[in-house]
Amino acid sequence: MQFLTTLLITTFVYILLMVFVPEKGKNILMSLFLVVVAALIITPLLFMFTASMMPSQDILKMPYRWIPRGFHWQNFYKALAGNDGRFTFIRNILNSLIVSSCVTATTLFLATLTGYSLAKFHFKGNKIVFMFIMMTMMIPFETIMVPLYMVVLNLHMQNTYQGLIVPFMVNAFGVFMMRQYLQTFPDDVIAAARIDGCSEPAIFGKIIVVNSGPALATLAILTFRQQWDSLMWPLMVAQEKTLKTIPTYIASFAEEKFADEGAMMAVAVLASLPMIILFIFLSKYFIGGSQMYSAGKE
Repeated sequence: MQFLTTLLITTFVYILLMVFVPEKGKNILMSLFLVVVAALIITPLLFMFTASMMPSQDILKMPYRWIPRGFHWQNFYKALAGNDGRFTFIRNILNSLIVSSCVTATTLFLATLTGYSLAKFHFKGNKIVFMFIMMTMMIPFETIMVPLYMVVLNLHMQNTYQGLIVPFMVNAFGVFMMRQYLQTFPDDVIAAARIDGCSEPAIFGKIIVVNSGPALATLAILTFRQQWDSLMWPLMVAQEKTLKTIPTYIASFAEEKFADEGAMMAVAVLASLPMIILFIFLSKYFIGGSQMYSAGKE
């Protein structure tokens, strides 16, 4: 929701600048506007990092002190120990890593395979199949959440990794993204590989996958982030503390009668580190993906 709001406001302001502002002042005003948008996005992150180093009483003081007086290490100790002092954070973050990594891996494979089939194999009903896949994107998760939970319950996958992973092994957005990307892939390369005697699995593994790095990196980041931030489904499926994920661990701090805001911010910082590390490693592919995609369209 925050992303869509920012996108809509940015688009609206961009249109206003293009229509009403003289040509000489457009670049200056656009640069100022982007600086303001960047500041609005960065401010909550800055608050999270600075608040994680403060005692709770300093966090609630107004005006807020953006520069901490010192490093309040007790916040991070309580973040790791938890409200019950059992140090379940490490197990919960391991659960999130297992679930997010498995879902990301299966999504990359199945979405690429399906997208390749829809983009390069022209069979009867191709467009109808793609249309039905896209229709599933219009269905809110809340409408299928209870039926999906009943299926998981009847398959005895409650309180298991299978219950957290299997329902999300592939998604329609991943299929859509890989199909659109692979439509720009040259047909001549695939035809030449077939003439040389290359099998279809080899074409898929050695040509399609190898040359889809930017799209795969982008899909990997988006899928991993979606699963890493998932709260509702783990709350329903995983009742045991040893199977809970990071979002449910963070939510447990809010359940306390006297919440420790400093510890909550410390947990948020620790939970953000894997996503930051993933983005740093894949950033050049993530940023370059849109450039290669637009180049393929020209």
